[in-house]
Amino acid sequence: MHDPEAHKLFIKGLTAFNQGKMLSALAHFEKADSIERSPLTTSYLALCIASQRGQIRKAISLCEEAIQADPETPAHYLNLGKVYLLGHNKEEAIRVFREGLKYEVNQMIIDELVKLETRKPPVIRFLARDNPLNKYLGILLKKLGLR
Repeated sequence: MHDPEAHKLFIKGLTAFNQGKMLSALAHFEKADSIERSPLTTSYLALCIASQRGQIRKAISLCEEAIQADPETPAHYLNLGKVYLLGHNKEEAIRVFREGLKYEVNQMIIDELVKLETRKPPVIRFLARDNPLNKYLGILLKKLGLR
């Protein structure tokens, strides 16, 4: 980012974003993007648009634009993955998160993948997953290396 005003607005937006103030972040990112378009601003703007306005398709398009312009920045993949999650597309989110890890080991992406970790089916399928028998058999079999 070359324009100092756009950079200042981006930093304010990022601060608001990290504090969970998404509406404020959205406003700052929109202003920064209107002054000077950058992949990072576009990526964060996309996530804010998806979460605050529900415009998933537009957000996906903006994130993909950011990735095309700057493919080696993991934040773009993190934001696109979160947009896919907001759109209830878990499989695509996992694919994008894994793609982002190819460029850098990013703890925030790893944390998202851990949250999305798929579970194995219950040991005794006709019993509920939270049935104590299923729970403890699963733990025992995992410790024995059989599961």
